[in-house]
Amino acid sequence: MPTLPAPEIERVFREQYGRAVAVLVRVFGDIDVAEEAVQDAFTAAVRRWPSAGLPPSPAGWIITTARNRAIDRLRREASRSDRHAQAALLHAHGEPAEEGAVRDDRLRLIFTCCHPALGADARVALTLRLLGGLTTAEIAHAFLVPEPTMAQRLVRAKGKIRDAGIPYRVPGEADLPDRLRAVLAVVYLIFNEGYTASSGERLVRDDLCAEAIRLGRLLAELMPDEPEVMGLLALMLLVSSRRAARTTPDGDLVLLADQDRGLWDPGLIAEGQAIVRACLRRNQPGPYQVQAAINAVHSDAPAAAATDWSQILQLYDQLLALTPGPVVALNRAVAVAEVQGPEAALRLVDDLDLGGYHRFHAIRADLLRRLGHDAEAALAYEAAIALTDNAAEREFLKRRLAATGGKPGRAAGSMT
Repeated sequence: MPTLPAPEIERVFREQYGRAVAVLVRVFGDIDVAEEAVQDAFTAAVRRWPSAGLPPSPAGWIITTARNRAIDRLRREASRSDRHAQAALLHAHGEPAEEGAVRDDRLRLIFTCCHPALGADARVALTLRLLGGLTTAEIAHAFLVPEPTMAQRLVRAKGKIRDAGIPYRVPGEADLPDRLRAVLAVVYLIFNEGYTASSGERLVRDDLCAEAIRLGRLLAELMPDEPEVMGLLALMLLVSSRRAARTTPDGDLVLLADQDRGLWDPGLIAEGQAIVRACLRRNQPGPYQVQAAINAVHSDAPAAAATDWSQILQLYDQLLALTPGPVVALNRAVAVAEVQGPEAALRLVDDLDLGGYHRFHAIRADLLRRLGHDAEAALAYEAAIALTDNAAEREFLKRRLAATGGKPGRAAGSMT
């Protein structure tokens, strides 16, 4: 009898969840119906696939099973005079579940979730849930808010889309600018969660990185004259070029300064840098373009010691002027440490209100370590360890903590 390990089913879930939800939203016109149906289909897969094996088209199996489960459920609920069930069932008539590649279903769902009637945070959070397949806890981590708060936002956002009858489509050209900022934020956050997963054993989730870049390319085709669309695509390509060098064969995290640059992807670098140069010629700077330029400077350096940190600091000054905020200021402080020294950077970091963000404590710990303040650095490393759920990051921070002569204390140990 064939056997299929649970990680393989989990991989299919992560890779196909967003696509399946997008197709089912088109079929039924109801986000809740689509999401519940896809969850039901994956529950059925967990029961069936370990013994039956992976079907020839896992995505098609999930979509077809989800559609059938949804129709059965809606028929039962419609018989009890549930108006939403009746409407969804009516919407499904004549809509086949497409099993082939549907080029723009996910893009349509992004624009639906990013309707101006929804609050900015709700737009981004809902799309991360539906398209990225991120859990409520992962989204809460991205927004630095408690999980129950994020759960309430998601419920309210889905209800508003349903009750307001927000259409499932890419809007007309005149309506695109109103939604573009939220759409770009969604794609960027999907990429970030893929590049450094907020939880789990692996540092990188390749499926989310690939999906974000795919969506970025679709947006670039749809809006090639929008500089920030191109800037985001360049940013993701340049950052993604370093993925193979970010971990050891055993999965341990490798810092940018210590990476083997021979493992960086030259094709992605060349494509990203070409887009950055085109953006510079347009001279319409925006946050994603500036971040792409920062990463282009990193990719120009053949070795970490050759990095032009002065140029990077100037770009961070520009980014902070465009999008002032504590996270940008924290990243700028890293550049300040390279140009002006760790003491100047530590003064900037200590003025930031980011106590709930693990990277704040990790950067602060590194600056303290470089200044020889090992006892204070150890406390900061412990705080960083306590705030991260990613195993690779946690193990890296523990090694740094041990190098200061410290060991995980009560707060740090609670997360292991």
